[in-house]
Amino acid sequence: MGSVRDPHLEGPSGQNVTMDEGGMPLLPDSLIYQIFLSLGPADVLAAGLVCRQWQAVSRDEFLWREQFYRYYQVARDVPRHPAATSWYEEFRRLYDMVPCVEVQTLKEHTDQVLHLSFSHSGYQFASCSKDCTVKIWNNDLSISLLHSADMRPYNWSYTQFSQFNQDDSLLLASGVFLGPHNSSSGEIAVISLDSFALLSRVRNKPYDVFGCWLTETSLISGNLHRIGDITSCSVLWLNNAFQDVESENVNVVKRLFKIQNLNASTIRTVMVADCSRFDSPDLLLDAGDQAGLPCRVFDLGGDSEEEPPGPGLHTSGSGRVKEGLRRMLDSVLDGHAQLSDCALEAKVAELLAQGHTKPPECSDADTRNKYLIFTTGCLTYSPHQIGIKQILPHQMTTAGPVLGEGRGSDAFFDALDHVIDVHGHIIGMGLSPDNRYLYVNSRAWPPGSVVADPMQPPPIAEEIDLLVFDLKTMREVKRALRAHRAYTPNDECFFIFLDVSRDFVASGAEDRHGYIWDRHYNICLAKLRHEDVVNSVAFSPQEQELLLTASDDATIKAWRSPRTVRVLQAPRPRPRPFFSWFASHRR
Repeated sequence: MGSVRDPHLEGPSGQNVTMDEGGMPLLPDSLIYQIFLSLGPADVLAAGLVCRQWQAVSRDEFLWREQFYRYYQVARDVPRHPAATSWYEEFRRLYDMVPCVEVQTLKEHTDQVLHLSFSHSGYQFASCSKDCTVKIWNNDLSISLLHSADMRPYNWSYTQFSQFNQDDSLLLASGVFLGPHNSSSGEIAVISLDSFALLSRVRNKPYDVFGCWLTETSLISGNLHRIGDITSCSVLWLNNAFQDVESENVNVVKRLFKIQNLNASTIRTVMVADCSRFDSPDLLLDAGDQAGLPCRVFDLGGDSEEEPPGPGLHTSGSGRVKEGLRRMLDSVLDGHAQLSDCALEAKVAELLAQGHTKPPECSDADTRNKYLIFTTGCLTYSPHQIGIKQILPHQMTTAGPVLGEGRGSDAFFDALDHVIDVHGHIIGMGLSPDNRYLYVNSRAWPPGSVVADPMQPPPIAEEIDLLVFDLKTMREVKRALRAHRAYTPNDECFFIFLDVSRDFVASGAEDRHGYIWDRHYNICLAKLRHEDVVNSVAFSPQEQELLLTASDDATIKAWRSPRTVRVLQAPRPRPRPFFSWFASHRR
């Protein structure tokens, strides 16, 4: 600890007594340190203005370490952020650089705003709403509306999701068709960001597949085919964004995967993770105290428990299926197994698929590979699992056989590579900027709950758990984040979008607030007020100190950090010091 040591005088006890420039004795640094420990952060900063000695003590690293753990209530075994240079600067980052100051409210939508997405450059963003428009905005110091596309002429009921392609030249917009209340049909539209012309439209079923970009000019959509009362298959299609291709030799659509759905489940909420970015994460999270917990991820591409046929024994897939069906039916007829109609259908469908499912393809850890990620299930219609399917380089183009013509009859379905079971209703997913970590909003089922009827899933908690999974190791990391809440029951539950920046993760909630947490310390840093449900949040990809929130109150709010607000409002080039802002804006 530094202090003014000139001049020195000999005290009566033989100790050196430090004097200030006016000849007045100064308190020992150790005593000042102890006094400062009993003060709050704002008082410490204010006391540091008294003299040079107090200022030096007020910047002490050990002092700010104590202030940090005490103020933010972080567990003492959590180390400092690996990129932090000092405890003082880290305290300042969490207080001064979190986007928690409302700076603008956009009221151009006339109904609930459901989704927000930024362009990769951060210069523009798009919003979707129950008013059936897709609005594109200029993200300047003052946000302004650039274009509004009305989708009602295309028989849309509302718009629900959007995503910019990698070079920000095209916008994918997803919507829901007009129709009966239980209709699940939707559509994806591709909009040019140069002319705002509608380039193509692709059918999407169910509508909450949403859709996503795979490459700059190809996008993924879904279709659903019913097989029985509670059995279906989902087909994921790769579509060319430009559907008016003149050459007959160029495909505009190709089947990517066909996946069986059991017990009324379906594939929804598709997204793509780029594996090439896994080895250079922005923030490396470790399992920490999760290491001793059971892993939620099941690797379906590994060793099978079923023994392979012995030498000379060549039992066909259809033969094994027939044998399994015969045994099951014998058991039912003999009265040894009591199965409901739904359970019987699911068991038969599962047995039939065993001999007609293509196993995951082996890959040499090619960094060009991508993961297709989506919600699914195996017990009920409520999405309670996350499916992961590797997309190999040769699959990332519409070139090749059309409609899966290259497949043999013994490969009717595609097997998943990995499945994550969250034991709850999944209501949101988001990737970290480096694509390595998957954040999941989930409302948990009661511990030990059993799904007896696929049409009656267990009740779900009001608390939302924000879970984190490492897509490289396929393990859950960190402790679940919790602060936000939702109240709608299973059959009315809707998606609440979240977003992840380099240091923060944000989510909407049904309690009329958006929330921001720190990714490293797992603490809630801010609550952002709206007048109704907050459906979506979005960080600027170029400036994590800017966050947008969208709500059922038909508004979009822009939030900036206190530091940015000072910079933008400062009448002179140099902004007010952090400690001055802190003292006058105590939370």
